[in-house]
Amino acid sequence: MKLNIKNFQFTITKSDRELLTNHKSHLLWLTGLSGSGKSTLANLVEIELNKRNILTYIIDGDNIRQGINSDLNFEIQDRVENIRRISELSKLLVDAGIFVIACFISPFSKDRLAVKNKLGQENFSEIYINASIESCEIRDVKGLYKKARKGEIKNFTGISSPYETPINPDLEIKTDRLPIKKCSELIINFITSNILK
Repeated sequence: MKLNIKNFQFTITKSDRELLTNHKSHLLWLTGLSGSGKSTLANLVEIELNKRNILTYIIDGDNIRQGINSDLNFEIQDRVENIRRISELSKLLVDAGIFVIACFISPFSKDRLAVKNKLGQENFSEIYINASIESCEIRDVKGLYKKARKGEIKNFTGISSPYETPINPDLEIKTDRLPIKKCSELIINFITSNILK
């Protein structure tokens, strides 16, 4: 079946769309443990970018699993497929001229590298939202860590499944050491200095 597929070369390109939005499109990939602050920070960053007339879209782990990835569970092969699909969706959105903020635990280094390779280094930034597991457990409003420690949730990252810490992220934010507003400011500064310059 794949042999019969050929990409049509459309006239309007990513660069043309960026001219319309008057800013660079990009994928900002927030990775970290559950409860580290990824979604909270994404929301604050999006608010600030919106004030600056940047067309944004947040893709969040919980939301994506209720729709496009609702057929996947949390076994390793499904986690890999989850990130693969998200990378494909992100590539389409970035190509559409949108500044995408993706919030995913994405525990495996090879999967994060695959996303980077899919998008291209110039379109991808990895932000490590670093918080100790203890602080994540304190913030856990859903009670997931408690359930995981009781064995009620299998393959829970940080408890019964590993999280491979990013070796060389573009930015590391320690949310258990800094106020959340300061954390969002650091991300905005990174974006304005390195992406939207």
